[in-house]
Amino acid sequence: MAAAGLSDDALAQAVEVDPKSVWRWLNKGVVPRRVGLKAKIATLLAVTEADTWPAPAEVETEDEAEGTEEIVRAWSRADVPKARWWAMFTHASEHIDLLGYAMQFLPEDHARLDRLLIDKANGGCSIRIALANPDSRYVAERDAEEGLGGTFRDRIRSTVDHFKPLFGVEGIELRYHHTPMYNSLFRGDDEMFVTPHLYALKGYRAPIFCLHRAFDDGIFDNFVAHFERLWVMTEPIPRP
Repeated sequence: MAAAGLSDDALAQAVEVDPKSVWRWLNKGVVPRRVGLKAKIATLLAVTEADTWPAPAEVETEDEAEGTEEIVRAWSRADVPKARWWAMFTHASEHIDLLGYAMQFLPEDHARLDRLLIDKANGGCSIRIALANPDSRYVAERDAEEGLGGTFRDRIRSTVDHFKPLFGVEGIELRYHHTPMYNSLFRGDDEMFVTPHLYALKGYRAPIFCLHRAFDDGIFDNFVAHFERLWVMTEPIPRP
């Protein structure tokens, strides 16, 4: 880049990526995965792809090549150590995104969560929380599916009550969504927990996957895009 006279921002603009992607290439060892992007960068810098991103010394087998390093751990949700949740949120400095039906377990398992989120927002971290609208038909369907006897709406309202201190804090947005939930998502910067919803299985028994962002346009980025697409269809939660 120095030889080509290109700054981080100039390279990002030339290859049409976010400047943060260039920063991750340079500082985090992230490898571009978008088709043709490495070749485009190499041409721009007048080098070969191997000069910039040498191939690993070990030859991948066919089975290894089909895997991904972005999924690093899996549990049932009830088995995730509380310290792992807390660490993900405390280490985040730019983004905390929470998406689910009720996520009542989060504020109940972490009594200081509201204080932590306020401190993070005051430090410049963007915090977005999307809960299912308790009057949504999808909430009613999930309630019936899990055999909750009409209590699901109350769980969502309980979470809103727990999050009362967050309303009106600059940098924190709380919204309702009206969408069928395929998974719940909890993100802190480049780490994420994803819970797929399984038919009639209660949330605490559902599997949960821990993801780390390792490269552009991978599984992690797909879930980020999923959140962004859903977020634009949300509406502000009325202040309690």
